[in-house]
This record gives sequence, C-alpha cells and structure tokens, in this order.
Amino acid sequence: MVRNFFLDGGFGMYPTTLFGLLLLAAGVACAVLPERRLVPLLVSLAVVTLGSGALGCVAGFITTFRYVEKVEAARQHAIALLGISESLNNLELALIFLVLATLIASVGALRLALKTRAAASQPANPA
Repeated sequence: MVRNFFLDGGFGMYPTTLFGLLLLAAGVACAVLPERRLVPLLVSLAVVTLGSGALGCVAGFITTFRYVEKVEAARQHAIALLGISESLNNLELALIFLVLATLIASVGALRLALKTRAAASQPANPA
C-alpha cells in the first residue's frame, strides 16, 4: 500500500521525500541540540517541503485535466477523480513530514524553554 501511495503520486513524490527527510533531520537536530539558531533552518525546510508537495499536487492536477478529455465521456468523471486523488498524495506526504518534524522539534522547544526558565531562576553571582 505504501508503495502504491508513492508511485501513484508520481514524480513529485521524489523531491517531496528528499526535502521531507532533510526536514526530519533538522527536527531531530532541534530536539537534540535545542538552539534558536536552528529554527530558521527548520522553518525554511518546512516551507520547501510543503511547497514541493503542493507543486507535485498541482502538476498532477494539470496532467489529469490535460488527458481526461482523451478518455471516453462515460469514464471521464472516474478518471478525473482517480487522477486528483493520486495527485493529492504529494500534498499528503508533505503534510506527514511537517507533522512529524514539528512533533520532534517541539521536544527541543520544550527543552529550550525549560533551560531558559532554569537559567532565569538562578541567582546572579556577584563578582
């Protein structure tokens, strides 16, 4: 089923997967080493992953609409729905990566917040 999900999505699944894996790696980096300087990387990879999924989805829609007229009229509706559902796999994959990476990175955000709170509650050392 996963294989069909990937293959049905078409070529757009490849860049979405690449950017999504980079996004997951950035999420893990943020969880392991919670630093504010990693946030722009995480955000930019999230935008690229979502953009890649949306681009693959739109490209699939265009292909579906271009070729659906070549099918006999009785089957056009079914073929159009099938093409649209397959095209949406790109967007679904991007959203899966976004949710997973955000959950992982939120561990780092929590650790950073706790570290900041602990540092603020420490009394200052007069020298």
